[in-house]
Amino acid sequence: MDISCAFPANSAAVEQAVLAEELGYERVWIYDSPALYHDVWVTLARIAERTERIGIGPGVLVPHLRHPMTQAAAIATVDELAPGRLAVAFGAGFTGRLAMGQPMLSRREFEQGVRQVMALIRGEVVEVDGATTQMLHSEGFAPPRPIDVPVLVNAQGPRGQAFAREIGSGVTVSFRPVPGFDWCAVLSTGTVLEPGEPPTSERAFEATAPSLAVRYHGLAARGEPLDSLPGGEEWMASIAGVPESERHLEIHRGHLVELNEHDRTAMDREQLPPAQLTGTVDDIRGRLARLEAGGATELMWQPMGPDIEREMRAFAEVLA
Repeated sequence: MDISCAFPANSAAVEQAVLAEELGYERVWIYDSPALYHDVWVTLARIAERTERIGIGPGVLVPHLRHPMTQAAAIATVDELAPGRLAVAFGAGFTGRLAMGQPMLSRREFEQGVRQVMALIRGEVVEVDGATTQMLHSEGFAPPRPIDVPVLVNAQGPRGQAFAREIGSGVTVSFRPVPGFDWCAVLSTGTVLEPGEPPTSERAFEATAPSLAVRYHGLAARGEPLDSLPGGEEWMASIAGVPESERHLEIHRGHLVELNEHDRTAMDREQLPPAQLTGTVDDIRGRLARLEAGGATELMWQPMGPDIEREMRAFAEVLA
């Protein structure tokens, strides 16, 4: 199973990608959430120019954040900068849309957006917004079509998996692999423990806490109760005074980067289970073996916390 890194696009992402290549990671995935992070395509272009071997890709692009032609032109540009190294993953907009107060795309909207971009990079004439369009790029302005870039789609449920099979793509999922795909990339988090360090230590908590907060953010964004989570009632009480029209801004503030004030109010490291891949190197290798046996072909692992370099170097021991 390949071991890759996943990062929110930020001012440090390029140097983190250079380090990932040095340490032997397979690929660097960059999140696409414009209300929270730097622009995904600018970041990927900068990484492409600073690296030589490592695979790169947006994980995940959200249809409707950009016109399909804009997406296709960006794919063409980065593929030209890093030939054979680009893969493209698509998702429905958590948090790319929710953080802007918009619902996640419907299945129909999502599938249409993916099909349009895939058809454009193949060089086909495509109808978008009632008009026909096609990549008209002359030599020197984009690679010749078809542009052969692997595509993955986020497919947590059976309908998404059926769509992936229909279009012949790989899949991305969170935490649990989906068997039966040649490319199944599993997003997960965790930290390598120091000798004798408990998984509830303050260091381990700070290195994984933003991922633990995702459950709180997800339930709150869907308007569901949080009373099943440790401190969930406190979390809801903390956000209760925020006007409904602005609540989505508070829910997603710091998402996958740092704890926001509501997270800090509610989350107690002694009550929360550790992140999935928190343990010793041998512990983590065992868990990765189980993921691979379940159908995973790639791990998309996001290092977090105040010392990203420490996390990356420690986790690289798993690759040895």
